[in-house]
Amino acid sequence: MRLPIASGVATGAVAIALYPLFQGGAWFWSSLGAILIVTGIGALAGHYTLPGWLAPPAQVLAVFVYLTAAFAGDEAWARVVPTWDSLAKLDRLLTTGFTDIQRFAAPVPDSTGIVLLTCGGVGLIAVLVDLLAARLRRAALTGLPLLALFTVPAAVIAEPISWPAFIIGALGYLGILVADGRERVSHWGRAVLVRRTSSFTVARPSPADTGALRLSGKRIGFTAIVLAVLLPALLPTMEPNPLFGFGVGNGRGGGNSISIPNPMVNLRGQLSLPENSTVLTYEASDSTPRYLRMYSLDIFDGEQWTMSEPRGRPEDRTSDGPMPLPPGQAASAPVTPATVTVTVSDQVRRLSFLPLPYPVSKVTVAGDWRPDRDTLMVFSTRNTAGGLTYQAVTAEPEPTADGLKSAAPPVTAIRERYLALPEELPEEIRQLALRETERGSSPYEQAIQLQEFFTESGGFTYSLATQGHDGPALTDFLIRNRTGYCEQFAASMAVLARVLGIPSRVAIGYTGGSVTSSGWQVRTHDSHAWPELYFEGTGWLRFEPTPAGGAGQGSATVPSYTRPEVAPATPDEPSAAPSSGPTGSDSPTGAANDRRNEILDREFGGALTPVDEGMPLAAKIGIGVAIALLIALIPGLIRWQLRVRRGRLYSRRVRDPAGDGPAGPDPTGAVSPSASREIRWEPVVMASWAELDDVLCDYGMSRQASESPRALARRLAEQYVFEPEAAAALARIASAVERMLYARTPGEIGTLREDMRSVRRALAATVTRGRRIRAVLLPPSTLLRMRAMGGRVLDGFDRLENIRFRGPARKGA
Repeated sequence: MRLPIASGVATGAVAIALYPLFQGGAWFWSSLGAILIVTGIGALAGHYTLPGWLAPPAQVLAVFVYLTAAFAGDEAWARVVPTWDSLAKLDRLLTTGFTDIQRFAAPVPDSTGIVLLTCGGVGLIAVLVDLLAARLRRAALTGLPLLALFTVPAAVIAEPISWPAFIIGALGYLGILVADGRERVSHWGRAVLVRRTSSFTVARPSPADTGALRLSGKRIGFTAIVLAVLLPALLPTMEPNPLFGFGVGNGRGGGNSISIPNPMVNLRGQLSLPENSTVLTYEASDSTPRYLRMYSLDIFDGEQWTMSEPRGRPEDRTSDGPMPLPPGQAASAPVTPATVTVTVSDQVRRLSFLPLPYPVSKVTVAGDWRPDRDTLMVFSTRNTAGGLTYQAVTAEPEPTADGLKSAAPPVTAIRERYLALPEELPEEIRQLALRETERGSSPYEQAIQLQEFFTESGGFTYSLATQGHDGPALTDFLIRNRTGYCEQFAASMAVLARVLGIPSRVAIGYTGGSVTSSGWQVRTHDSHAWPELYFEGTGWLRFEPTPAGGAGQGSATVPSYTRPEVAPATPDEPSAAPSSGPTGSDSPTGAANDRRNEILDREFGGALTPVDEGMPLAAKIGIGVAIALLIALIPGLIRWQLRVRRGRLYSRRVRDPAGDGPAGPDPTGAVSPSASREIRWEPVVMASWAELDDVLCDYGMSRQASESPRALARRLAEQYVFEPEAAAALARIASAVERMLYARTPGEIGTLREDMRSVRRALAATVTRGRRIRAVLLPPSTLLRMRAMGGRVLDGFDRLENIRFRGPARKGA
């Protein structure tokens, strides 16, 4: 029964790591019920020695009955036995749960469908762990299903897994290994103890003594867990983030990683939020609204658009000067300068990228913010944008239709990066791009025809009820249903542009928003995606394939340079149809203002992305080595602090004013002055003796347990040929110790500080320099104490494990 119970405990311990994914605790108690059922059946199967193949099917069936009773009991017979109606209800709940997972960001609400999915998944993991540990006797392999459960929060949320959750899960796995080890060792055999009596001999079997083996295994396991927790904090990371939220490179200051939500999933989540809350406000010097971009996605792998690793060099800090030049924009290109002042709501959380117009030539913002030279995304690994007010100077290009028609071919670096497409891209999508742009004689004209295909001639409909932006959904959107929202429109136009040889990427950010009395207001429903196409000499230009107005993305605007009939470019015009006016929930007196809206950067499928901040690898390694050295110096610092504390004690002068008379309480019961001094002088002598004992240990000198203090002093002085002064000092210390042990009163002792210093110098002179250095940096006396303390802790766990609750003895037994 030991292994099934250990398997259930381990599954429950690892399941605790799921807590950041949920808002409430219903998932845990429901999952705990499934674990208890699996554990109970496994324990009964072991107790009654049932065939090993019978337990897993019985556990799966029991979990199914449990789920029926817990989530579809009103449709089941006797609230337990599954029926067709209960199966249909479970199916509906599962479908709803999958839909809710797509809609909500972590932490998700405790909806019935999500709880059912979680409970069923944890129950199946519990069955698999029990199968491997108790049936197949492959305890080590249980780490695989437990790891699969443990990595769910690591894959879904951007926050590091808390170290207490990791330790609890690791202890659960260690418990399975310990239980399996005890089972195996207990079958090695039994010792036979023979007890002789006057008439016969009795042979009594005794269980094998496995205590030492168990203790050694526990020490190894606990040491492994401690190292797993501490090492990520000590070493410079080569990965996006260490497992826990501390250490070098954790994205919380001084690291080289940054928390980036999945922009596409985050976009859909914000558009679907019922509350259209304010994200930011901004003012422009020319009173013109502008799209504010945060992310630039340049990689399409056939399934989704993602971004390359952003690089923020130390020399490019926004506080150190102007921004890098926009890629592809000629110095002579006409631009429209403007200054935009942005204020981000203080309700925004974990936003590491600044919403900015494109391109910007200068950003004035508090904190360590750096641009990526290729995309001009401005980000920080130390600061967040929530509550910030910053200023950006923009110089947007003013291209003409003639200038774009005659643009030179893009340079090689742009073509290689922004024309890449997967080889398995469906041929029907390639043919669609060529068919819809056959009238265009230049890349610019083809881009215009692509935009018109989405906004006018293609018969597309704007809707948030779509399935995503991956490969099958992209084909579905372009070829079949032609219904989607800005994500599909932007991603599709960018793919078709690459088919035509036009470099493209997808931008994620916000539209210009709606006008207010003091500027412009941007809300969550203004979240938007749009394609950016590259033209040599002008650089990156945004296009707008998403329908605007009430039937589309309300505040979307079509750039003027995408209208071929308009030769001179003019600033973008806001849409005549407002994006979304104030609602009752958004008014100052609405109930929504009473709640904190952490809605901008909620983790809809977030991930950690590494950021190259320019720190050399040698510097990272140096930091790790320095921290490791500081940790290595801890024993020496402990030893030094102990010696200082003892020195304060044995520097006191001890004298008994009562002479040789006994020191004790008066006949009246009051404590005499001599007795009070007797209480204080013992620690003084004990401190000097303990210090002498540690010095001998640090220098590798033994002290025999049977040696008296005087015998020890005599042997050391003779063996190491002490000078007379050092020999006398050692004799005085030994004499004080003997008087403490055997005399009624200490008499005149004096201070022992100088005596200890003299003895320490004499002992140090007898050993090598390496031994002296070790005594300072890694003193054996301190290391032995640390080892003994760890042993006592593990012994305490061992004693707790061996506690047995016994009922009262039966009469006549």
